[in-house]
Amino acid sequence: VQLVESGGGSVQAGGSLSLSCVASGYNPSTYCRGWFRQAPEKEREGVATLDTHGAIEYADSVKGRFTIAKDNVNHTLYLRMDSLKPEDTAMYFCAATEYLDICVVPYVPHFPTRGQGTQVTVS
Repeated sequence: VQLVESGGGSVQAGGSLSLSCVASGYNPSTYCRGWFRQAPEKEREGVATLDTHGAIEYADSVKGRFTIAKDNVNHTLYLRMDSLKPEDTAMYFCAATEYLDICVVPYVPHFPTRGQGTQVTVS
């Protein structure tokens, strides 16, 4: 089971970035998937989840600015980030779990399967 993120980078405040996460080794459509982030010297923070039925949840800090989406054909999870703020600066990770009872934003940092992360810097 492997997750590989891409799409991070540096952007000015108010700008946009799109992250991608390609899954391999399992059928991602049967898993709960999500994104979490970790900024230096801060706790990991769940950002968004997407469950097997397509239900979506966002952290209050990103609601209205970030959009999570999936492409089941290409086994890819996306995170579109608009109206970025300096406080969004962090390493972003995609994650997945087969345990659907923990498919909520606060638990995303604890999902057993995660990628290596991609850095997002907003100045």
